[in-house]
Amino acid sequence: MTVLITGATGLIGQEIVKKCHTEGINVHYLTTSKSKLSTEDNYKGFYWNPNNNEIDHNCFEGVSAIINMVGASISKRWTEDYKTQILESRTKTAKLLQDTIKTHNYKIDHVVSASAIGIYPTSLVNYYEETTTEISDTFLGKVVKEWEAAVDGFKALGCKVAKIRIGLVLAKDGGALPEIVKPIKFGAGAAFGSGKQWQSWIHVKDLASLFVFAVQQNLEGIYNGVAPNAVTNKELTKVAAKVLHRPLILPNIPKFAMKLVLGEMHILLFESQRVSSQKIESEGFNFQFANLKPALEDLLG
Repeated sequence: MTVLITGATGLIGQEIVKKCHTEGINVHYLTTSKSKLSTEDNYKGFYWNPNNNEIDHNCFEGVSAIINMVGASISKRWTEDYKTQILESRTKTAKLLQDTIKTHNYKIDHVVSASAIGIYPTSLVNYYEETTTEISDTFLGKVVKEWEAAVDGFKALGCKVAKIRIGLVLAKDGGALPEIVKPIKFGAGAAFGSGKQWQSWIHVKDLASLFVFAVQQNLEGIYNGVAPNAVTNKELTKVAAKVLHRPLILPNIPKFAMKLVLGEMHILLFESQRVSSQKIESEGFNFQFANLKPALEDLLG
């Protein structure tokens, strides 16, 4: 089997490539950097430049499924220009893929695309399942809504479409975790705001396995990509400090202080989404890291 992966060189994409290879799946990937083109049999690179609508359509040769991970990072200050980039790097790329498949009449059976739990409104009490129809009125809510709509465009080409709404991804060398533990390592760790906000997290290895599982099981529809046991921000900070053998002595960090430091993206630390993983588990997916402590011990130990 050969899959085409967009965003293959990103944090999650790299893990998905590894998982594909352990499962004997060949990978084609798209990259905007010509220096990153590999020609190995099971890992072939193809050039694209979505800004100019350029794509090497040979990337689809022999491909039956697409894993769509492309998108500018949301962990960067959201200027107005960058907000446009966050949105278009998700919607324009989907359209470019769809137009290319259509023009060259490729037969792609299945698309598994990244999405995000940022679509769910912030709440300390709700427990969100995939059937929730309410959409957050934040910038992220708007992005995810348009992103998912863009991905649904693959259905018109006869593809089955699965969307994985990703939570807080915990990884050793990227994403939020190194930022969360930085102050803790210096003995200056503290929860954010009330600390009561829910954080639905997932270990990067589980997330990669989940994407490959979705391809192998031919899943369709929306699935939450979060571990079974969400924690509060206070609990996350406490467990991280414990794993790192560091004390937590500071009072909680107020919202206005983080707004000064991070601007609008500070909501990433204060939004509360408690999200269910039951649907993907009922399909037979098993989490290697269902609880936070073992996940953090694996990543920080």
